Amino acid sequence: MAQTTAISPFSQAVVNAMRKLYPESLADKSFDNTGLLLESPYNPNSQLKNTVLLTTDLTKAVADEAIARRDSIIVTYHPIIFRGLKSLTLQDPQQKSLLRLAQEGISVYSPHTAVDAVPGGMADWLCDIVSGKFVNSSSATTTAGTKKSGKEVYSDVIYPQPTGNATTPSVDAHTREPVHPSPAPVPTGFEGAGAGRTLTFATPQSLATIIERIGAATGLPGSVSVAIPQGQSISSITIRTVGVCPGSGGGVLMKGDQLPDLLFTGELSHHEALAAIERGSAVVALFHSNSERGYLWDVMRQKLEDGIVQELGAAAATEQKGGLVAVSKADRDPFGVVVRK
Repeated sequence: MAQTTAISPFSQAVVNAMRKLYPESLADKSFDNTGLLLESPYNPNSQLKNTVLLTTDLTKAVADEAIARRDSIIVTYHPIIFRGLKSLTLQDPQQKSLLRLAQEGISVYSPHTAVDAVPGGMADWLCDIVSGKFVNSSSATTTAGTKKSGKEVYSDVIYPQPTGNATTPSVDAHTREPVHPSPAPVPTGFEGAGAGRTLTFATPQSLATIIERIGAATGLPGSVSVAIPQGQSISSITIRTVGVCPGSGGGVLMKGDQLPDLLFTGELSHHEALAAIERGSAVVALFHSNSERGYLWDVMRQKLEDGIVQELGAAAATEQKGGLVAVSKADRDPFGVVVRK
């Protein structure tokens, strides 16, 4: 059978499901590049499986993983293409990965800031963490791998298969609202969408308790980056309001006259962090993608699986043995922690 110029039926079902879960209209198009970034023609003879690989970043290691697994499509939270390309060559590592995936017939879709904005999306997942919902989540049961070199130990965050103990009913009472609500018109069913969240506890919580929740739920190997105002201690600080933003939070959380008591994000610049603590706020920064990756395990994986079943029909979906959606084991933040002994 000759190769067609259409995406595979399974990959199209994945794209349809993602667009329903995370409407592209909610993405911040002022800088973002979301949607179907690589539409590889369907070749029935390629022997690809009806499976999708979720990742935060599409690196060479993740491309190798998808090719070895024979996935039909990669859903990468961060777009591998941010700006217009004038050429596609094998000399550029990212372009080489795209060309290899196209050769194999594997497509690439990216939702990025649409995932941040939707109710129940990545920003709300961070709110769930600080309020105590995710205590024994899939990402909380991680194992820190070590690569020894002399007296240094490099600790990697490793995300295993979910344990099935993702939530606890002990959640502190709070309200939450978008920091920057999405502009109208918002798709029906997605009211309350927007960038970032401001969470307000009914009863102030200790910073130490919140840090412990964050470390456990995100699977960090024993260290969390924290900045606090000079002259204060972690044990003395209580938190009533928390501003959360996945990834790089400065552009979302640092605006306005009044900052939340705590800024919880992936990263802030040196000067943004200084400005925050000078204004009396504390900061927890996890490294960029460590504030995002656990959402793929805890939330997106199952949502997408259910969405694909709805697109294909239960009977068609169950013909594929094993899970339809997997989370990359090769994906990781470029930064780790070196513990000197």
